[in-house]
Amino acid sequence: MARITALINQKGGVAKTTTAHALAVGLARQGRRVLAIDCDPQGNLSFSMRADDTLAGLYEALRGDAAAADVIQATRQGVDLVASSLDLSAADMEFTRVGREYLLRGLCDAVAASYDHIIVDCPPALGVLTLNALTAADDMVIPVGLEVFSLQGLKQLFNTVENVRRYCNPRLKVAGILITRRGNRASLTRELIDVIGQTAKDLNVYLYPTVIREAVAVREAQVMQESLFDSHPKAAVTADYAAFVADYLRQEDEKHGD
Repeated sequence: MARITALINQKGGVAKTTTAHALAVGLARQGRRVLAIDCDPQGNLSFSMRADDTLAGLYEALRGDAAAADVIQATRQGVDLVASSLDLSAADMEFTRVGREYLLRGLCDAVAASYDHIIVDCPPALGVLTLNALTAADDMVIPVGLEVFSLQGLKQLFNTVENVRRYCNPRLKVAGILITRRGNRASLTRELIDVIGQTAKDLNVYLYPTVIREAVAVREAQVMQESLFDSHPKAAVTADYAAFVADYLRQEDEKHGD
């Protein structure tokens, strides 16, 4: 059965979608069968993976208008995709029936045997779509931009995680915090890394050793609608993400070793 990982941070601008994209493609390049699910109504992951927006996607699946298998589309990046759409913007108002937090879990359960990994890109908000992602997930990765404001809201996020564990998904774990968007100011960078490291320690959460640097290559890859591994294979930021993927898989190996 697939390992389901949610990429989550209610603060925008922390490279969450970039990280979800890099993780999904990086895993596929390691020979893993990967499904990416775009839960963000902005659809940035769907755009980056060149989704066909004429096909049914996550919205239709959550509504029950399409079966899970019918909303999965293959991409040229080696990853299957369930695409987002702007229709998801009204999810908090539209999905109000009892059990609404289990809609995505139903989709994942239906296809989990066909994949090794399901990567879920969450919206930058703690609404019903994020609740669905956390209810479906085995674990979560929290990208945190290398700036003071990125730490704001972590306490609220962890309160949400505890509620999800209590009422919806007791198996949910925090895989770790990933520092992203590292700049060039060495002294400030070191200080902020120390602050985030202490925060992770206080929360008893793993801090990935790789720090993802800020890079023009990321924006160029987005414009090209390609993964970093394809558009900029020799870029330093691509090496950063390759190291993160390796550490993510190492966690998995250590868990199975236990």
